[in-house]
Amino acid sequence: MAETFYVVPPARHNATVAAAYQKRGYNAAEATAATSVAENASRHGIRTHNGIKALHLDDHFGSGAGGCVPNAKVEKKPSRFAASEVWNANKKLGQAVAVDAIETCIKLADKYGVGQVSVDNAFHYLWGGGYVMEAAKRGYLAYTNCTAALTEVVPFGGRRPTLGTNPHSWGFPTTEALGFPIVVDWATSVVAMGRVQQLLREGKQLPPDAAVDKDGKVTTDPAKVAALLPFGQHKGYGLSLINEVVAAFIGGSLPTIRCRAPVPGEKQAPCFYFQVIHPEAMSAGAFAGGRSQAANIKAVLKDILSGGNENCLVPGQLEAQAAAKCARFGGLLYSAAEIAAFDEIAAACGQPRWKLEEFKEAKE
Repeated sequence: MAETFYVVPPARHNATVAAAYQKRGYNAAEATAATSVAENASRHGIRTHNGIKALHLDDHFGSGAGGCVPNAKVEKKPSRFAASEVWNANKKLGQAVAVDAIETCIKLADKYGVGQVSVDNAFHYLWGGGYVMEAAKRGYLAYTNCTAALTEVVPFGGRRPTLGTNPHSWGFPTTEALGFPIVVDWATSVVAMGRVQQLLREGKQLPPDAAVDKDGKVTTDPAKVAALLPFGQHKGYGLSLINEVVAAFIGGSLPTIRCRAPVPGEKQAPCFYFQVIHPEAMSAGAFAGGRSQAANIKAVLKDILSGGNENCLVPGQLEAQAAAKCARFGGLLYSAAEIAAFDEIAAACGQPRWKLEEFKEAKE
């Protein structure tokens, strides 16, 4: 049976989320950045990384646990490379840092063809796909990766979790060709830990080869899960490892102590990496049939999605459909359980309570 959703005006959502962040000591600019990222996730159907998740992370790893410092100042380090910047975030709210970082990359790409920003001493930035999607909508190729808050993933062939779920996010400017930007955005584990918790509540089993128990043995019982496995075995492991090694080059410390009890002399914050490329900087100018770059992209995608592949989903398509649905209903769509969670958030920060009966049902 399909889940019922309710329409929440964006202004109502934004007022609640911003107030929650400011109640925790974040300044107005930080609260605005966090709210915009949460709204964007909800608008595009990313229920795993909405405002509820963002504030949950802040409770467990952020301002409530010393992993994120409200009003922190980003230190932009000297660099001899014109198109590259390196920042010490000083544990500033991740969304505020990430919004600034992607904008900086765009400015660098406009000038140099490519721009990159590496961020040390960071905090979780929520939905990586949102940053690259916004850059892609403006005509750029964009990429980001980060190290996750905790190590919950076992390396291929191993027994102990020493990797994060470590997402990769790519955005491509394909709106002219497809009607929406291609956004490839994934964690590198078979399932998320939140999915394990959901299946435990529902009394359901995990898919095979998704997790291991305390002895390192594969289990499908969510009650016995001690760690997750990388998707695609060695392939997902390699992708997760990329994030850890990139972070090590930036300044990240030991993965297994990240966001855990302090260890003297060690750093315990995640790292970010952002890159934006201007399409003109990539063009060889010799497209087949005299096509332009834009026409060539369209031709390539048409070729891939032909011969019986016309109905294949393209990465970013579901997000575009979710945004279109929100636009039709004139608001953000949430389940009854999500409305209840936002009601608790509103009560805690002195905002008007969220009552299910005040929101209209999203009926097609």
